[in-house]
Amino acid sequence: MGKPVVYHIPVCPFSQRLEILLELKGLRDTIEFRVVDITKPRDPALLELSRGTTALPIMDLGDGRVLKESLVILRYVEEALGGPKVAREDAYERAIERLMIAREGPFGMAGYLYVMNRDRDASETKKAALLEHYAWLSDFLDHHNPGGTFLFDRFGLAEAVYTPLMMRFWFLDYYEGFDLPPGPEYTRVRAWQEACLAHPAAQQVSYDRIVKLYYDYAVGAGNGALPDGRTKSSFTFDPDWPDRPMPPRDKYDRIASDAELGLV
Repeated sequence: MGKPVVYHIPVCPFSQRLEILLELKGLRDTIEFRVVDITKPRDPALLELSRGTTALPIMDLGDGRVLKESLVILRYVEEALGGPKVAREDAYERAIERLMIAREGPFGMAGYLYVMNRDRDASETKKAALLEHYAWLSDFLDHHNPGGTFLFDRFGLAEAVYTPLMMRFWFLDYYEGFDLPPGPEYTRVRAWQEACLAHPAAQQVSYDRIVKLYYDYAVGAGNGALPDGRTKSSFTFDPDWPDRPMPPRDKYDRIASDAELGLV
């Protein structure tokens, strides 16, 4: 086998992490990416490769060697494929970086639970849960690099892990009107988020694309599931997202039809 093959969803934050890391290392062409359509049943050959799991991305190294889980794949690429080091090389700094990365799961989950919520009365509770994570990040960043922009002196592995999640939270801006409140407890994380979103290595997706593809999440249906009354997922490849209108924002009141979303 030649290049490692990564099966992925281009708009998935866990896949974008790998794309960002490869850009930072100058290794984008060393891996072959193959797109998986999550609106269709998984190919049996892919399920065999993944040993029955459907989470993406997965990396096929050949000779029966398969890696799963985005953070595991990132570590493998960092350690095995050469290029400039993105993770911290100093042992203490690497530990701090890993400590920050250890919080990415609950951070991402809070954002997804917020956008998928359809109980208007619960929206403030969901928002508050996400803001707790932002406040923790702000304090953490300020403690370890006061007055700086990133966790350390440059966009590193922690930023590669978090940036795709913050980009997905564009759906919170669109569907929930979410923004970080003013106040000193968010000053540091706001500057960090802005710098991460603007970084040249992290431009694989756009605001409009996230908003359009993730509409079904906004009405409580994730991972290619169909909302009530619909026949086509917002994650479909056909018609492609640039040809669709921006979705309606009234997620608490109704579910938009296939026609409204430009899916037919």
